[in-house]
Amino acid sequence: MSKIKIEQKKLFYYLSCLIFLFCSCKKENYYIAFDFTKEHLFTKGIEGPAVDSKGNLYAVNFNKEGTIGKVDKKGNSTLYTTLSKSSIGNGIRFDKEDNMYIADYVNHNVLIVKKDSIKPSVYAHNKNMNQPNDLVISPSGIIYLSDPNWSSNTGNLWMLKNNKIILLEENMGTTNGIAVNSLGTKLYVNESHQKKIWVYDLNEDGGVRNKKLFKSFIDFGLDGMRCDKLGNLYVCRYGKGTVAILSPKGELLQKVSLKGKKPTNITFGGLEKKQCFVTMADRGCFESFYTQISGKSF
Repeated sequence: MSKIKIEQKKLFYYLSCLIFLFCSCKKENYYIAFDFTKEHLFTKGIEGPAVDSKGNLYAVNFNKEGTIGKVDKKGNSTLYTTLSKSSIGNGIRFDKEDNMYIADYVNHNVLIVKKDSIKPSVYAHNKNMNQPNDLVISPSGIIYLSDPNWSSNTGNLWMLKNNKIILLEENMGTTNGIAVNSLGTKLYVNESHQKKIWVYDLNEDGGVRNKKLFKSFIDFGLDGMRCDKLGNLYVCRYGKGTVAILSPKGELLQKVSLKGKKPTNITFGGLEKKQCFVTMADRGCFESFYTQISGKSF
């Protein structure tokens, strides 16, 4: 065998080893939490993580309440906008046109920041809401809102359609996290105090039917939720410091341990939307981990 062929075989062997090690390391890094931003750049009210079409990450309450912070792909945080008239945001979502929607729990509004703008305005208002908390946008463009009353451990479920906020169900538990599956056929709503997750079938007109108990827990609270493309549900376990990943049948697939104990919400972003970003109330920052399945910011 010639010296050239021997050297080629050695090179091929070393390259194969490097590829194997790279793939192995990458696989081992799935579902392992790490810090994405510095601590305490956001207040303890950090919430509403959402990613725009350019990959920028957003959350409410940057440095002080009533603001929205913007985080670039390297984890650098800056002030994006300040809300007006004593408004304080909670949930954030982007629609397909890159307009930002914000649940304003102080003034019973859903705010909008239109694409290529930083100025918030009132998109819809309903004085009968307790305090709109989390929101989600279905693939058809309909917005759903959770609406807890923390003092009485009750809550409501609303739909925003054609600029009108419509009551879907009242006198629930403390409605908090809310998510729609990628097909737009299922709506998930959790009740923090009662530690339950409910699932509804969605009608073509956006209404809900066939309410069923999806999952219940015996300890710790429930907060923000998101679905990946396969319909798995990612649930923030407030106080426990984990993200529970549940199958469409409610089976526990993964339990991601976080560094902090108070995750408030979660979203997908990064390469192929396989990076999860988690807002942490006790640390005032974003933690992150990689998942094997892509998600969306809906």
